[in-house]
Amino acid sequence: MMDFSSPVLPVAALGLLLVVLSPSVIKWARTNRCSLLQSLRLQKQTTSEIVSLRIYPIKSCRGFEITKTNLRLQGLDLDRQWMFVDAKTHEFLTIRQIPQMTLINTALSEDGNSLLLSITGSDEKIQIPARPDPAWLAAHTTLSQVKIWDTVTDGHVYGDAVNAPFCRFLNRDVCLVYKGPTPRILQGNGDPRLLGREQSTNFPDVHPVLIASEASLAELNQRLLRNGAEPITVERFRANIIIRGSVPWAEDSWKTVRISSERGQELDFDVVARCARCQVPNVDPDTGEKHKREPWDTLMSYRRVDEGIKYKPCFGMLSAPRNEGVVEVGMKFEVLEETMQHRYIKGF
Repeated sequence: MMDFSSPVLPVAALGLLLVVLSPSVIKWARTNRCSLLQSLRLQKQTTSEIVSLRIYPIKSCRGFEITKTNLRLQGLDLDRQWMFVDAKTHEFLTIRQIPQMTLINTALSEDGNSLLLSITGSDEKIQIPARPDPAWLAAHTTLSQVKIWDTVTDGHVYGDAVNAPFCRFLNRDVCLVYKGPTPRILQGNGDPRLLGREQSTNFPDVHPVLIASEASLAELNQRLLRNGAEPITVERFRANIIIRGSVPWAEDSWKTVRISSERGQELDFDVVARCARCQVPNVDPDTGEKHKREPWDTLMSYRRVDEGIKYKPCFGMLSAPRNEGVVEVGMKFEVLEETMQHRYIKGF
């Protein structure tokens, strides 16, 4: 009779397991600095729920939390439909160059028809239509070419009445721009040849929707505390859909996910890439001040996990919706398919 209390059998079984496992699985486990046992969960579906929805109407400006909204193929309704550009070059501006942009606040009016803009520490307020129709745009804006990264697209450029307060605040000539009618086709991991369809977005860096996990944020915050830094909120990462999550960094292997309601609505997403981070999360959205080291240093110490972009850490997953519908906090979130083949491809 075999003695199952002997330590020999578990060791032998583990050795056999290491032989059977493909090199790619072992490499994935090492890359993500997780245990071999965690890597074996790849075929197990993950179920969670949405705990927060966040919209950032103006690129690099402060957004707001919402409990329910519409999902479009281009992203969440109103998300990154505006951006600021340099008044002369019409090139986009972000927190990367101007951390104080996060002190420009956005909100919706009670009826949801107007976008309310304000500046922290200032009494100036601007109100513009949240969903301007062609007639309003023709009367109040000028359709022009604008540049975001290496892409030239069109945008409706607002006039001095809207721009003046922000020029004074940022101490430079800027213009607010609303995305024009020409589709901005996804590139990089969202290229039609890879995605299998042609899809567009507004003014995010690369892809329509960014999904993040509370479990991963909690794990990062534990490391920040051990490093003597303050914990941070998910707002630093400017994600759209935040799920509760259970296993930190399980999102690294997502390929297809679904959001569903008790009424039977199902919204599917192709998770096209990990989100490689710059130092925008170092900027405190409450003050506009950029920390010299964190959370960048901590993320760099263990989240350089994508071979396609080895010198940047990753947090969150970039995705492209397959269909449209209502999304709200509390909806079920499921991982339908996983992959070990994610590799970041530059999309701008």
